[in-house]
This record gives sequence, structure tokens and C-alpha cells, in this order.
Amino acid sequence: MKKINPIVVLIILAVLLNSCATVYRCGDPRPSKQPALWGKRLKTVVNERDRLCIDLAAKDKENAGLKKDLTDQTNKNKELTDEYTTLQEKYKSLTNLSLSQTDKLSKALAAKSDELNAKEKLLLERERTLDEMKQVIAKQDSITRRLNSILRNALLGFNSDELSVEIKNGKVYVSMSDKLLFKSGSSAVESKGKEALKLLAGVLEKNSDIDILVEGHTDNVPIKTSVYKDNWDLSVARATSIVRILIGDYKIVPTRMTASGKGEFFPKADNGTSEGRAKNRRTEIILSPKLDELMKLLNV
Repeated sequence: MKKINPIVVLIILAVLLNSCATVYRCGDPRPSKQPALWGKRLKTVVNERDRLCIDLAAKDKENAGLKKDLTDQTNKNKELTDEYTTLQEKYKSLTNLSLSQTDKLSKALAAKSDELNAKEKLLLERERTLDEMKQVIAKQDSITRRLNSILRNALLGFNSDELSVEIKNGKVYVSMSDKLLFKSGSSAVESKGKEALKLLAGVLEKNSDIDILVEGHTDNVPIKTSVYKDNWDLSVARATSIVRILIGDYKIVPTRMTASGKGEFFPKADNGTSEGRAKNRRTEIILSPKLDELMKLLNV
């Protein structure tokens, strides 16, 4: 083996030791003296150092910006998190309130629905009752018209100033003058009046669903006899006499009959003339179909 010269070794170690002792940091000035052996290499290293220092400064600046962005984003994230938490609490509160309101509304709606159903049921029932009442009234009107026709035909033999038949308020009114029925101041029925009552009784007997009201009427000329105190007393007695004839002679059921005296208080004409007073002295036999069916419907 070839031996190394000791002097060369010492020179190399001195150079190495000298180069290792020098340290260049970013910002340090370039070395003014460069060993001849390492000048080119050192220049390259220093250039590389400066480039790396520039890159490091840029990276530091970029890192500082990123740190600032991170801090800003962290703060914004905290704000958003706090806002989210607040919104969640509000949502939970509104949800609970909404459920409570919904429950109240549902109960109110159910109550209204039940009320509406009850009213609808009541309305249907009333409509049904109304239809039935209309049918009953139509039936009664039919009976009234038929009765009016029968009576007109039965009583054709009497003059209009003695007897008249008409329909008023759903009832048949048979109006008989006192000239046909009574003498002045008397409640005893004359023979021609009894003939009219006989014809009337024949119709009433065949129509048992008819109620009979007998009303006595007078004019306003005062009367006072040993039998009657006044016109009202006389009007009642005349109505009662006709009722007794219909019951006693023609067997009309008493429960169908009502006697009533009106005196001079319901005139048909002016009592200031003799013709008016003659019209007011009358007995009205009012015939109306029984209202039993109608009353049952009204009491439902």
C-alpha cells in the first residue's frame, strides 16, 4: 500500500476545520473572503442559501396569513356554532309551542265538528218535521176546501142575507143571520133555522174529523131583559142553544163542540147603519180540521 503524505493530511484537516467553523444564516452578508479551494462551491452554496431564505420568508409570511385566516375562521365558526345553538333552542321552543297550539286547534276543531254534526242532525230532523207539517197542513187545506164545497151544495136553498159560507184562515165559516135563527132578543131557534142546522148536522156527522166552534154575535144596541143582562149574555145563550140542538137532536159528539159569545165586540160591518147592524147580528159556526197531528209534530 502507498503511504499518504502527512503534510497533505494536515492541510486537508486545517481546511476542513476552517470551513466547518463558519456558519451563514439568512440575512448574513456574503463572505468577503473566499478560500481559493472552495470559492466556487461556497458561492453556489451561498446563492442556494439566499434562495432558500427568500422561500422561507415567503413561507413564513404565507404561514402567518394562514394562521390569521385560521383564527378568523375559528372565531367565525364559534359565532356560527353559538348562532346554531340559539336557533336550535328557538326551534325547540317553537316546536313545543306549535305542538301545543296544534293540540288546542285539534281539540277546538273536534268540538266544532261535533257541534256542527249535532246542528246538522237537528236541522235534518226539523226539515223532516217541517215536511210532515206541510203534509198535514196540505191535508187540512184539502179537507177544508172539500167541506166548503159540500156545505155550499147542502145549503143552496138559503138566501145570501140569511146564510153564507166562506173559507178564512184555513177554516170554513158558516155565518147565519139572526133573521134566519132567532127573533129579536130571543135565543130560541126558529123552524127555518132548525132546517139549516139539520142540513149542517148531516154534513158534520159524515166528517167526524172536524171541530166545531159556535160564536154568537150582536149589534151594539143595548139590551136588558128579565132573562139577559146585556148583548154578551144574549150572544152566549144563542151559541149555547145551537150547540144543544146539534148535540141533542143530531147526535153530534159534544167533545167536538165549543160555544162562545162575542157580544157586540167583533162586528162585521158599521153599527152606524141599520144594514150594518143587521150583518153584525149573526151566529158563526166555524169548522176546522182537527189539529191533533199538527200538535204532535209541534210538541216533538
